[in-house]
Amino acid sequence: MTDQILKTEPQLTALAEYLAGAGFAPSSGMISYRGVLTPQQLDAAEAETGALFAGAAVYDMGWLRKIAVRGEDRFRWLSGMVTNAVETLPDESGTYNLILNAQGRIQGDACVWRSGDELELEVTAEQYEALLAHLDRFIIMDDVELTSLTGQSALGLTGPDADAILSKLGLKLPTDELTITSGAVDGVPVRIYRGFGPTVPHFALWATAEKIPALWQALSAAGATPVGASSIETLRIVEGIPAYGIDIQSRDLAQETSQDRALSFTKGCYLGQEIVERIRSRGQVHRHLRSLELTPDNPAERPSIGAELRISGSADAKPVGAITSVTSLQRNGARRIFAIAMIRAEAEVGHQPLAYPGGTAQILHSPPKIT
Repeated sequence: MTDQILKTEPQLTALAEYLAGAGFAPSSGMISYRGVLTPQQLDAAEAETGALFAGAAVYDMGWLRKIAVRGEDRFRWLSGMVTNAVETLPDESGTYNLILNAQGRIQGDACVWRSGDELELEVTAEQYEALLAHLDRFIIMDDVELTSLTGQSALGLTGPDADAILSKLGLKLPTDELTITSGAVDGVPVRIYRGFGPTVPHFALWATAEKIPALWQALSAAGATPVGASSIETLRIVEGIPAYGIDIQSRDLAQETSQDRALSFTKGCYLGQEIVERIRSRGQVHRHLRSLELTPDNPAERPSIGAELRISGSADAKPVGAITSVTSLQRNGARRIFAIAMIRAEAEVGHQPLAYPGGTAQILHSPPKIT
């Protein structure tokens, strides 16, 4: 887990403030995660990951920030700033996007959500200041205003039983990924956003910050297991979802991230599109982010971030990649190690196994099955 460098110090989330004020002591304290302070662990690690992969888990998502995009030119302007469709976005739905500079290098990532004529950007706290400054520079003659939506926070609900928890609370389910519904829990108005989930369903429940404790209690009482940031980070890596500032860097190009879901090739022009289109039409990039499962020589050890990858058994010692995120998952008495890595294209020819100092690695071409 990598701490981000912020212009402002990370602050406690609404949930973390409630837990601290109620005298609740997380088993591993508070940590800096995605630009905020949040509980690291709330139960035994295996119990938390068990809830995420085989039950339902509730957790802090106070590391998300919302920015309203307002003004007469908002749809056209925002479409020109992000890599995915905006003007054709259906009501009560969203898209995942990369935000590029004129050279096609990635400045950040964000979800765009549409509700009626309203547009919102959803970004992580550690990206918020830099992205807001980047976007603001391109409001020139446009009738556009970017407004921070303060006073809101979110809880996550994830796992194969998440649908049942929402139904138990009388909430309407967003059946498709990246869609929105609304409802109320014990009189607390909530907006339910269904996110991207390669292995298990993901939901974010947004409410006013002062209602987050009541929502936390209701979800827990309905059967969701509270979990901390360490387990959420494990889920992210197992699912192969890259994080900006960790796996994705400002030097990277869009196609190097392997996030095809972030790219539209039928929308109008946007900043950095020329580079994206040139790569698509003239040839592929020479490296990609990939998900890996690792087999260590010593089952108790895992590699460090930055560990170099080489083609296993090759006399050529030239590195072909490096690990950007790594985690271990303990399930049903077995320990598995997963990673995300930036890998050169030649290393993928023939599906050759890779080696790192201390073990071997296999590229995963589909999400792993976790039982």
